[in-house]
This record gives sequence, structure tokens and C-alpha cells, in this order.
Amino acid sequence: MKNIVSGLFAVALMFTGQAQAYPGMQKKGEVKIQSSVDQISVLPKPFPIEAVPFKDSQGNAVDFSQYKGKVVMVNMWATWCPPCVRELPAISRFSAKIGSDEFEVLPVSIDLDGNKQVEPFLKSLGMEEFTTFYDKEQSLGNVFPLDTIPATFILNRDGELIAFVRTFVDWDDDKAVTLIKGFLEQAQ
Repeated sequence: MKNIVSGLFAVALMFTGQAQAYPGMQKKGEVKIQSSVDQISVLPKPFPIEAVPFKDSQGNAVDFSQYKGKVVMVNMWATWCPPCVRELPAISRFSAKIGSDEFEVLPVSIDLDGNKQVEPFLKSLGMEEFTTFYDKEQSLGNVFPLDTIPATFILNRDGELIAFVRTFVDWDDDKAVTLIKGFLEQAQ
């Protein structure tokens, strides 16, 4: 009987200790807003991916092997995706903010009608000069999960995946510039 009481007392103490282990969980207060850049997952080690073709605006086949030697940011988007559209202007400015010939931004539309649909759409946004690529067959789904867009995948100079995010990111945030510049410095 003494052992049972001691055991119950030990269990009660255990639960009491757990309740106090996270005292801040009970507090009510302001939620601290984090940068959307904080949602980017940096892989512990580079992950090799195969070279899968997609198209440039002229319909020519392109793959990541053509960008070896550069850090590449691949952004998957579509005209029917409001967060994607919201991200486009910042992506357009992002490459200039980095200011490096060793960095490339590759926005890739997965719209089924390809440039027939995307070019008029970009024109309606006043983004005629925005360069995008196309993957209406969603071939890149062989190397990247495309069930959620916008999605951004960052490749190192060897074409290996080093980071990704599968949601909207504010690419105008200075933390994004710092992140990419860090990848550029690592790669040297």
C-alpha cells in the first residue's frame, strides 16, 4: 500500500513539474510577429536533385545544370494563386537587391496554358519586363513537391537543394537578402 501511495505521489509530482516546465504557455499577451523569411527551412546538408527540363519564354528547354556555379532561387507560382501573385513584385526586385552575377532568380509558372496565359496576366499587372519560366507539365514535380504554391527552392552552386519554403515570403524583407548573401558566401 505504501508503494502505491508513493507511486501516485511521484506521478503527481511529475505532472506538476511538467505544468511548470512551460510557464509562458499560460500567459496571455501580444503575439510577436515574425518575418516570413523565418519560415524558410535550411537543410542540414545539401540534397542532390536531378536535372528536370522546363521552358523559357521562347519555349526552349532549360534545366538547373545550366546554372551550375550560381546560387539559384526557384520560385514556383501560378496566375490563379493569390499569394503567388502578391509575391511577384518583390521577387522581381529581389535579384537587383542581391546584386550578384553569382545569383539567379528563376520564377517558374505552372499554369496549364503557359505563356499564352501568363504574358497577358503579367501585362495586366504592369510587369511586362518580368522574366518567367514555364512548367505547364509540372515536370519539376519530380524533384520538388508542387502541391502547395507559392513554393521557393534554393539551390547551391552545385545544383543541390539547400533551402526551401512552401508559402508566401516577403522578399522585400532585409532578412531575405541576408539569407541569400550568406548562401553566396558559404559557396565560395
